[in-house]
Amino acid sequence: MDPPLDSHPHLLHSLVVFLAIVIIAAAAYLLGSIPFGYLLVRVFRSQDIRSVGSGNIGATNVIRSGAKGLGGATFVLDVLKGCSAVWLGAYLASKLAPGNLIDPRNAEALAALCAVLGHMFPVWLNFRGGKGVATGFGVFLVAAPWAALSAIGLFFAVLAIGRVVALGSIIGAASFPVFAWMYSGKAAPAFFVAVQFAVALLIILKHHQNIRRLLSGTESRIGAKKLA
Repeated sequence: MDPPLDSHPHLLHSLVVFLAIVIIAAAAYLLGSIPFGYLLVRVFRSQDIRSVGSGNIGATNVIRSGAKGLGGATFVLDVLKGCSAVWLGAYLASKLAPGNLIDPRNAEALAALCAVLGHMFPVWLNFRGGKGVATGFGVFLVAAPWAALSAIGLFFAVLAIGRVVALGSIIGAASFPVFAWMYSGKAAPAFFVAVQFAVALLIILKHHQNIRRLLSGTESRIGAKKLA
């Protein structure tokens, strides 16, 4: 007869941690995958934002479609879903794996990564989502607030100078791990640091078409008449 599970505390702890990780990842992904830009334009304009402009579901394309108010709402909601995912991840870790079986910072990092992946690859839209800038800002606004604020500050500075949203997004994303290191140094767990770089890289890679247009000089600027 096999011994009861509680006679193997290490095995029990491992099972608890595994289940908690799965639940945190799934919950954060589902939160991140809510396509607010798509839903708002569909509800208020009876239009599929994916058929307009760049085809992206994010705030920038919603604004370029002529719906500035909906674009602003999209940005705010995408930020809030990122914030909520990280808060939820930390909460679930404390409830499902009490006693710090999961480092709270690692739980936040896992939720951050999965929320951004949910936004970029939402199951509801055949995995065709946004570029993750607003959601990425939201997750790190909770997990690494000073770094997130510094990165978005740099984004707005680049935007004000060059009037190119994509360039500001790419530079802001690339700068985030640097700011995070400056503020936290060696205090952050390795997994948390790895997620910072992973999210930044994912956002940059999602801008691959914009990068090509930037290199060719055809990327659209704020105030331009033609949509890119």
